Amino acid sequence: MDVVCGVILDSSGRLLACRRPRGKVLAGRWEFPGGKVDPGETPEEALVRELREELAIEVEVGEALSPVKWSYPWAEVRLMPFHCRVIDGMPQALEHEELRWCDAGESRRLDWVPADLPVLAELGFPGFDG
Repeated sequence: MDVVCGVILDSSGRLLACRRPRGKVLAGRWEFPGGKVDPGETPEEALVRELREELAIEVEVGEALSPVKWSYPWAEVRLMPFHCRVIDGMPQALEHEELRWCDAGESRRLDWVPADLPVLAELGFPGFDG
């Protein structure tokens, strides 16, 4: 399954983390916002759509990071992360339990979904070895 996620930083370099809601797989864990790529969509198109649906923001999709292949008991995932810049709106928790802007220290204290750990490591956040 192809999945995209957006790495969104604010002007202070803090990272946007989203907490998965109750009733969903990996509920309560933190993740980068994003979702599945639908048939006929490019990853970039999927990311723009997902961030509009999940956070009510418009983004400019920037540089791709390294894809992550992850095996969960329920699915094989190919996560395609991209840097994103918010061009309109303020992130709102439409589909998440909570949103949090976190610095490197705070990000280490969050319980991240496993597939996002290599992305955090690539971003150079200390304490993540991917």
